[in-house]
Amino acid sequence: MSSVILFNKPYGVLSQFTPEAGHQALDQFAFPPGVYAAGRLDHDSEGALLLTDNGTLIKKLLDPKFEHPRTYLAQVDGQITENAVRMLSKGVDIKGYHTKPCKAEIAEEPDWLWPRKPPVRFRANIPTSWVRLTLIEGKNRQVRHMTAAVGFPTLRLIRVQIGNIPLGDLKPGEWRIVTDKVI
Repeated sequence: MSSVILFNKPYGVLSQFTPEAGHQALDQFAFPPGVYAAGRLDHDSEGALLLTDNGTLIKKLLDPKFEHPRTYLAQVDGQITENAVRMLSKGVDIKGYHTKPCKAEIAEEPDWLWPRKPPVRFRANIPTSWVRLTLIEGKNRQVRHMTAAVGFPTLRLIRVQIGNIPLGDLKPGEWRIVTDKVI
C-alpha cells in the first residue's frame, strides 16, 4: 500500500532529503521511510508539498501532459492591478517561453497566514498586495517570473493547493497522510 503525505514546507527548507548550501532539508521532519518529494518548491517558497513512495504517482505529478492544477498565493511588491491579473491569466512571456493561460485573481491577505521567518522586507512607502494563481504547468520559479513580468515582483510565495488537496490548517513543518485521491 502506497502512502501520500501532504507537508507544509517551511521557508528556507529544500524539497530534498539532503541539506545543501546551508539550507535545511526534508530529513528533519520524521517522514516514513521510502517517501520522496513529488515535485518541488524552491527554498524561498512555502506551503503544500506532496511526498509519496508511489513512483507512478510521482511521474504523473511531474509530467506536464497531465496538467494537474497547483494554486499559489503570492504577496507582490506594489498594489497589483486588474490589468496585470488579466495579463497573468492569458499567459506571459518569461525567459523565451509563453506561459499557458491560468486562473489569476486579486486576493486578500489570508487571516490564517503564519508569520514568515525571516519576515518579508517592509518598506513603509511601498504597499504590498496578494494574487491567487492556479497553474497547470510548473516551470522553474514560474510564478515569480510571471509576476515580475507584469511589474509586480513576488515577495512571498505559498502553495496552498495541489490538485484537489488543500493545505488546510497545517502549520509550517507539519504533515499529514492524504486519504483523498490526488489525481
